[in-house]
Formats: sequence, C-alpha cells, structure tokens
Amino acid sequence: MTQAVADIYPVIFILALATFSIRLSGVLLGQRLPQSGRWARGLKALPGCLIISLVSVLVLSGGPREWLAGAVATAVALLSRSLPLTMATGIATIWLLRHFF
Repeated sequence: MTQAVADIYPVIFILALATFSIRLSGVLLGQRLPQSGRWARGLKALPGCLIISLVSVLVLSGGPREWLAGAVATAVALLSRSLPLTMATGIATIWLLRHFF
C-alpha cells in the first residue's frame, strides 16, 4: 500500500464522523422544535418562503424566457395545486426555451 492511499483512510473516517454528527444533531435539535403555536406555524411556512424567494429572484433577474417559464409554472400551480408538477413544468419549460429559442 502506498503512502498516498494510506493517508486517505483517516480523511474518509473524519468525514464520515462529521457527516454522522451533523445528521445526529439535526435529529436531536428537531425534537426540541415546538409542535404548536406561533413558532411552529412559522417553521412550517419557512420552506415555501425560501422557494418563493429563490425563484422570484431568478425570474426577476432573468429575461423573457425566464418570465415565460415563470408564467407557465404559475399557471400549472394554480390549475393543479401540485408542487412536484409545477416544479417539473417550470424546469422543463426553461430548459426547452433555453435550448430551442
């Protein structure tokens, strides 16, 4: 075994330990979050707020292709009320517009 290969194993072990500790701390901290009340409602709304803020920045800073893809995704969202379908439609629309127009 060469020296370079032998040096990799401690790095792999340290990274695995760091990954496990991050996941474990998420589980332990998640158990302490409030299950009802104002904070719980705010935390439940947070993922949607983050998606809206990220998408709105991309749409508003883009051009006509991004605006059209945003309009198509908004129409699908209003008609279907399905987040996965809306996201897939938006991604497919912007991909088609960027590659063919």
